[in-house]
Amino acid sequence: MNAWRTIRSDYLAAKRNDPSISDGARGFFEVLLCTPGFFAITAHRGIHFLHSTLHIPVLPRLLSLFVRWWTGIEIHPAAKIGAGFFVDHGAGVVIGETAEVGENVTLFHGVTLGATGNEKSHKRHPTLGDNIFVGSGAKLLGPITVGSHSKIGANSVVLSDVPDGATVTGVRARVVKLGGSPVRQQTAAEAYAAELEVRLARLEEEIRELRAARAETPPYLSVQRFSAASRRRGTPRAGA
Repeated sequence: MNAWRTIRSDYLAAKRNDPSISDGARGFFEVLLCTPGFFAITAHRGIHFLHSTLHIPVLPRLLSLFVRWWTGIEIHPAAKIGAGFFVDHGAGVVIGETAEVGENVTLFHGVTLGATGNEKSHKRHPTLGDNIFVGSGAKLLGPITVGSHSKIGANSVVLSDVPDGATVTGVRARVVKLGGSPVRQQTAAEAYAAELEVRLARLEEEIRELRAARAETPPYLSVQRFSAASRRRGTPRAGA
């Protein structure tokens, strides 16, 4: 897809996702001049070309800082973003260096596609598929993958992969819908019961290990150990 078709796709995404934009010529100028998300992504496409194709140093970073100052949207020059991208409102959006975003993705204000700080490789930021909605304030952190046709609820913190067609919410985010169908969540009682089962299994394993060790111990050593333990406890010996 060439640059003009990509920009046109971004323009149509703004028209499609922002109901406040008017029709006709007025709407065209509203998108062009008054929509920070469209300005930010259009500028980013040129900045990304300077950074990743022409390999021009410093200048792309300076230009991205200007875009952040103008729109409140920070996109690293190296981030890869597909066509049909739209940021609604825009303030506080951060997209990191190794982030990859598919086509027809919508972000709301306050969204972060960031790193956790614990990554061991160059890839530190999320990869998003196509047709994804990310609600305001959501934080997607680390080299995770978010499947296509997914929805991320507002203020969610996503630290693990999200399957295709899933809806996730919460801190830490969990899947609440998959393929349009609700996903049953584990109750507190069920979670506690599962934890008790794990603890019981560990105790049973320890008992088996102790019995095995006892069976392998010669009888005379057992008597010696019993006598030594009795002396430490002050137990009277026979005939005393």
